[in-house]
Amino acid sequence: MKKTCLLPILKPILIFSLLLSSGFLLAQQQTTSLKTQSDFWRKVQFGGGIGLSFGSGYTDISIAPSAIYNFNQYLALGIGAQYTYVKQKDYYASNLYGASIIALFNPIDEIQLSAEIEELRVNVNLIGSNSSSQDYWNTGLFLGAGYRTGNVTIGARYNVLNDNNNVYGNAFMPFVRVYF
Repeated sequence: MKKTCLLPILKPILIFSLLLSSGFLLAQQQTTSLKTQSDFWRKVQFGGGIGLSFGSGYTDISIAPSAIYNFNQYLALGIGAQYTYVKQKDYYASNLYGASIIALFNPIDEIQLSAEIEELRVNVNLIGSNSSSQDYWNTGLFLGAGYRTGNVTIGARYNVLNDNNNVYGNAFMPFVRVYF
């Protein structure tokens, strides 16, 4: 009886099986990756602030978008950007821009504690007979607390690095924080 070699027959079947199973494995990997990505984005919230103030020869316009990542119901960490234009007629015009990092802690649903470090570049152009300009960095470290309901927190923060060269008129500042 003559023996036949099964290798030529099994080789194409084996290759086809490997290709078919690797396609299933790749599909599983993509599904897991998409699930992980959607879990990440489900925990991200976007928000920020917009400010507009006009007075007798005074203008203050600001925009500050931000995003946070909620690690759990108690802790969130985020980043933000800020741009502010301030002008006092016949005195100065100023541009402030920079970034911040914020940590939020919610010990209970209604209370939100925050710590935020902010770095701003300040450009001030003084107007008048001895006009000059100033360019410098301003750092703020704000500790705050607020009442939270839904996506909105109303509270106050205090700049622990406040000094006479600070761009803010006061170390104590109220805030309204909204994240969607």
